[in-house]
Amino acid sequence: MRSRPERAQRPAVPRASLAIDNLRAVVILLVLAFHSVLAYLNYLPPHPFAFDQPPFLWRSFPIVDSARWMGFDLFCAWLDVFLMSFFFLLSGLFVWPSLSRKGAWNFLSDRLLRIGLPFLLVALLLMPVTHYPTYLQSATEPGIAAYWRHWLALPLWPCGPMWFLWLLLLWDVAAAGLYPLLARHREVVLGLSAYARQHPARFLAGFMLASVLAYVPLALIFGPSEWFHRGPFSFQLSRPLHYVLYFFAGAAIGACGIERGLLAADGPLARHWAGWLAAALGSFVLWIAVMSQIVADPTGALLPWQIAAALSFLLACFASCFFTLGVAVRFAQFRTRLFDSLKENAYGMYLIHYLFIVWLQFAMLATNLPAILKAAVVFAGTLALSWAATAALRQVSAVAQIIGEGRGAPPPASRAARSREMPSLSD
Repeated sequence: MRSRPERAQRPAVPRASLAIDNLRAVVILLVLAFHSVLAYLNYLPPHPFAFDQPPFLWRSFPIVDSARWMGFDLFCAWLDVFLMSFFFLLSGLFVWPSLSRKGAWNFLSDRLLRIGLPFLLVALLLMPVTHYPTYLQSATEPGIAAYWRHWLALPLWPCGPMWFLWLLLLWDVAAAGLYPLLARHREVVLGLSAYARQHPARFLAGFMLASVLAYVPLALIFGPSEWFHRGPFSFQLSRPLHYVLYFFAGAAIGACGIERGLLAADGPLARHWAGWLAAALGSFVLWIAVMSQIVADPTGALLPWQIAAALSFLLACFASCFFTLGVAVRFAQFRTRLFDSLKENAYGMYLIHYLFIVWLQFAMLATNLPAILKAAVVFAGTLALSWAATAALRQVSAVAQIIGEGRGAPPPASRAARSREMPSLSD
């Protein structure tokens, strides 16, 4: 037995779970940055998209500003390649431990409360308020009453970034349904997770092959950019199997515990993060080069070009996702009060940030600032407003049970344990 002073002097063991937990702060910053710059892409047409005309592209670009910067196009292209897939991968990491701890029914009840209810409330109540400035950009009949008539006449109910939540809930429902069967073969699931750490090259090669089978056929059938819309439910037609694969791959990786798995602090991703950086940069450049040949008409391009575009997308997505995980477990094993606050409020900020994004971009239309400064103002304003609003909402205990840890500041160990149950972008 070691004495208490001897135990206190032992160096802290690196915690991969702390690094992954810190990714929630990084992820929300990426989300806010991505949406903050969308109005200033060089790719956009000179005028805003008409509110009443299909394909209703204002859903992706609610505000179109005359100020532009090509650097934002590259930044958004990179995030578009991997960020949503990364969300699903990250969300799957704690699914098996959570199911093991809570059981299928309690897990599902928790997901319905923390994901399903916010999705409905934000999509049905907040999104119409969010898109009023979008309507005003091209409206010939301004006014709230006219806007509401036009909104109700739409053949869909735009939900903005909330589409991620209903798909995540769908995958959680599938995981809860499969759990009673998989729990009887627990050693198989844990064996797959252990295999990922012991033989990372084989595991990741198999994962990449599975992603080819999940994505390429749908991309060739529907094209890389077509969307499905019914009411508030939307998804990209080429990607549902791709997303579900990343989600369950995350579940497999995290099944035996992050500290002992592929994402361990001394694991293969952390050790080879520089190699993953090179792979992410190289594959992204490759994807840009291929897409430049077919961007004018992706579905009308020759079949070899469409296949090359699909494969280069998969490579870029795969490399960027695992580079992000590798660099996190290598360098993000720290704790600060600022990061703790940001990650504790990350989920609520995700839910409400789009309101501030759109209204601030609309307000910036009247200024003559360059695109970089406009985007900086929008980002900083959205960060401050969504952070403060979420922190205030979390003071209401009923709200805190849904979007955060509740009132008060728990001790560090307790906070770390509960953060892995939060329905954030990393759970």
